[in-house]
Amino acid sequence: MAQLSFRAHARRVRFGSFHSLSFALLAPALVVSGLGCSSEGSSGGSAGMSAAGTSSATAGSSGAQVGSGGSGVSGAPSGGVSGAPSNGGTNNGAGAGGAGSPGGSNAGAGGAPAGNGGAASATSGGSSGSGGSSGSIDARTLVKALGFGTNIGNTLENTTTWETGWGQPLITQAFINGLATRGIKTVRVPVAWNTYAANGVIDATKMDRVKQVVSWITGAGMYAIVNIHWDGGWINNENGSPPFSLTNEIKTKFESYWKQIGTAFNNVDHKLIFEGMNEEGSWTTDGQKYGTPNIPPLNEMNQLFVTTVRAQGGYNATRALLIAGFNTDIDKTCVPAFTVPTDPAGAGKLLLSIHYYTPWTFTIKEKNDSATDTQPVSTTWGTTAEKKALEDAFSKLNTCSTDKKIPIILGEFGVTRGMDPYVRQAASRVAWMTAVAKASVTRGIVPVLWDTGSEISRVDGAFSTEFQQAFDSVK
Repeated sequence: MAQLSFRAHARRVRFGSFHSLSFALLAPALVVSGLGCSSEGSSGGSAGMSAAGTSSATAGSSGAQVGSGGSGVSGAPSGGVSGAPSNGGTNNGAGAGGAGSPGGSNAGAGGAPAGNGGAASATSGGSSGSGGSSGSIDARTLVKALGFGTNIGNTLENTTTWETGWGQPLITQAFINGLATRGIKTVRVPVAWNTYAANGVIDATKMDRVKQVVSWITGAGMYAIVNIHWDGGWINNENGSPPFSLTNEIKTKFESYWKQIGTAFNNVDHKLIFEGMNEEGSWTTDGQKYGTPNIPPLNEMNQLFVTTVRAQGGYNATRALLIAGFNTDIDKTCVPAFTVPTDPAGAGKLLLSIHYYTPWTFTIKEKNDSATDTQPVSTTWGTTAEKKALEDAFSKLNTCSTDKKIPIILGEFGVTRGMDPYVRQAASRVAWMTAVAKASVTRGIVPVLWDTGSEISRVDGAFSTEFQQAFDSVK
């Protein structure tokens, strides 16, 4: 496995295996390596889903257009005619429809793939019992099907040379299939769209490549999350005047990109989730990079994301959408000022994105800045106080989820291996990853590892020994 390597740029880090971290808010001048978050101009290191028969949406009543779903009664059929043969498109082949599941839980999510595609029908039915492209997603039910996930980090969000510029290999179908074979249920694919767009128009070859990766993910029976990633900090207006202000130009570009992405994927069914932004929200009331959080601009952008995607037709009318917390930070998001967007599709189709890299001195920090560094690197984790802090954070997040009536996806978590003389203790890495996984799963939160090849092989999807232990702990 490659050594994690990341840097903190602005507020993003990228451990060779980690990606955007909100820790940099605490240490704006820090330079780290080992994890990978999208970092501006540094080396190192998103994901969509399409369900079985997705491309069949143009072929009459095909796998993508699942029929009337289960009634929510134990054993009731769900998914209707999901998995009907598709006449072309990305996922050829017929998938076995999802049989009834107890109480409608994960209804329609169980279809086994057949042929070259035909992945499980996408959470059709749900608790509401309605299938097809409308009314078929229930977020609380969906999170049960999303299982344990991972990121394809430092790759399609690369702002140097797309996909390979930060030292990652090209994504292969063998790698994607390996993830599915080992039990991964969700793959997040961070994407840099703006870097490679021309006059606000997304490059067609880049769009096709993301669609190909998405088809591999959903064809293997997994869910995919596609986002607009950090991409140079344009959303936060990091280099604008005044800096860190939300402008009409930013809003217009953001809306345009989501129109283009939404249109391109409108026939991909509910195994694809869109995520509006990544670790955004550095808008401040005082114009300083790490100044006083200004939450209303984030609320406005989240609403713009939801409204725009819903208007793009097809499955966008009801697909699950992942909205951004303020810098995806628990403390900055779990406040009264942060509001959940109004959804034209009705209740139960939105999820909230949060990341977790605490304590950053253990998970991310590369080296001590001086002999008197007030926040020195820690190579171990697991004291009583540290474990309590983690549990308290996730309890706060759980309360926030309940109060705001929105389930959580922990879109990134991870810990660097570190470099000499700051190599992290293996047992502590296992303990931290295990604690995060358990704290998430026991609260109905979806854990999604930030990885750039250090924990999961980019060749065949094999897990590192340490990550395997954390993964097994919540089986």
